[in-house]
Amino acid sequence: MKTFDIAVIPGDGIGKEVVPEALSVLNTLAEIHGGLAFQFTQFPWNCEYYIEHGQMMPEDGIQILQGFDAIFLGAVGNPQLVPDHVSLWGLLIKIRREFEQSINIRPARYFEGLQSPLVHPKAFDFIVVRENSEGEYSEVGGRIHKDEDEIAIQNAVFTRKGTERAMRYAFDLARERNGHVTSATKSNGIVHSMPFWDEVFQKVKVDYPEVKTASYHIDALAAYFVTRPEQFDVVVASNLFGDILTDIGGAIMGSIGIAPAANINVNGKYPSMFEPVHGSAPDIYGKGIANPVGQIWTAKMMLDHLGEVELGQKLLEVMEAVLADGIKTVDIGGIATTKEVTQAIIQRLKNDKKVGRKLARKL
Repeated sequence: MKTFDIAVIPGDGIGKEVVPEALSVLNTLAEIHGGLAFQFTQFPWNCEYYIEHGQMMPEDGIQILQGFDAIFLGAVGNPQLVPDHVSLWGLLIKIRREFEQSINIRPARYFEGLQSPLVHPKAFDFIVVRENSEGEYSEVGGRIHKDEDEIAIQNAVFTRKGTERAMRYAFDLARERNGHVTSATKSNGIVHSMPFWDEVFQKVKVDYPEVKTASYHIDALAAYFVTRPEQFDVVVASNLFGDILTDIGGAIMGSIGIAPAANINVNGKYPSMFEPVHGSAPDIYGKGIANPVGQIWTAKMMLDHLGEVELGQKLLEVMEAVLADGIKTVDIGGIATTKEVTQAIIQRLKNDKKVGRKLARKL
């Protein structure tokens, strides 16, 4: 029996609702597999924990998490209790940085049954590889003076090592997919870091002669994500550009609530972390209508990372089938509850199509 030890952090808001649903799906997959099991250890680290303890996780939180095979995160943030920059840097970003999760990957694809805002959506299926450790989100900078003389300085930091690492990850991924990498740049306006980015891209692509490439300025690329997303395969971008592009990816799918993400430690020294792109949505927490698809798709990405690619693909196919049947939460045009969507996925995984159709007719 192969057992994966997973650290689970439901976090805030709807994270506490959708994470248990995703765990139920993972346990179902383990039952189907037969020789696979998950050991889930949950940690109550969130904004409520901060109010009680003055920190988002205990002092030894990183040491506690280090021994797990992966980290499964829900959502972080409750600005009514804790400022966002405190909650994020105290938990999510702290884990990313200290576990050297230098790559963030976020897929976007067209789902049958999910209404895209695009007038004529084609079968787009791309993935954004985002540099996750430096770039525009570096901590270098500060604020000086006061009142009308106050100055805020934020320095973007691009290292050759970090930039090349993200690009090589993107090219390796493209080899497994459709053999095309697009680089997001802005070298016509950002005069130091982006020409550097372009130079590294030109150098790296020489080692991948079978992979086709393109390079677009970020403003044009953002527009192309809307007007012709089907042309993209793998897109590599800096920390900020990748963050923005992946929100567009969620939007053209029909909802950011279904978008997943993975924070990858590429050297195997520390666990990787998996989280949906959506936030904690405190306005709908407790109503039972939160969309679980983003968290469940995130579970699929974790399965891929753990080497269970076939199970991950099966889960993705089932998710798409359930959406095509019209079993959807309110945010994407349906009337199903969080649990009803999850149960439809579980029933289909068990190949009980009769029950799946009955639930679809009920909804």
